[in-house]
Amino acid sequence: MRTVSLLVAFGFLFACGSPSPLQAQDQAAFSVLVYSKTNGYRHQSIPTGIEALRSLGEEHGFDVTATEDSTVFRPDRLAEHDVVVFLSTSGDVLGPTGQEAFRAFVEDGGGYVGIHAAADTEYDWSWYGRLVGAYFKGHPEIQEATVHIEDGDHPSTRMLPGDWTRRDEWYNYGSNPRDSVRVLLTLDESTYDGGTMGDDHPIAWAHTVGNGQAWYTGLGHTDAAFQEDLFRQHLLGGLQWTAKTATTPDTE
Repeated sequence: MRTVSLLVAFGFLFACGSPSPLQAQDQAAFSVLVYSKTNGYRHQSIPTGIEALRSLGEEHGFDVTATEDSTVFRPDRLAEHDVVVFLSTSGDVLGPTGQEAFRAFVEDGGGYVGIHAAADTEYDWSWYGRLVGAYFKGHPEIQEATVHIEDGDHPSTRMLPGDWTRRDEWYNYGSNPRDSVRVLLTLDESTYDGGTMGDDHPIAWAHTVGNGQAWYTGLGHTDAAFQEDLFRQHLLGGLQWTAKTATTPDTE
């Protein structure tokens, strides 16, 4: 009887204290806050981008919350998430309190993903300038161009062809971020009209900020971009890297 009682007690404790395989599957890998507030040019692709990120979350087991409410940028609310995405934000989108909360979130280990016009944001906030890597300066008309994969070991580039030809709005930046980031993709200015950065034109990069990880891609102007399988995989890898659920060879 003592053996049976112990087995029953053990079974009860196991059932109460340990999640079942089904419960474990239901737990999200990480949580993403998508922020798309604009105080400048507003991209029509923002709703499509939000839907693409939500779809990736459903497919790969992470939560996605979308907002344009700057009051969520406070410590207790940001603590609910692992990664904050600036999806084609523009202009000044955070006040002083929100800026401080977001800075602390990233430097304490949170992730940042910047997509396209995230580089057209917060020009007067020097910390954000270091976070995003480089500010937007201008662009030519939407056209096809070739992107070179400079770092094929990153989770956001492993699936991409060495030379990736696609159609988008190609940003020129006010400075070259190479000295302070890990460049992932470069744009071949010989394949389109309107480039102003010359032979070294980074278009996606990653780096660490305090204990956090930051990833930016200049791609993603059009609705069609968010429907491209390769671009969606590029985004997924950036999200997983900033959430620290995917690593690169130098960190494995």
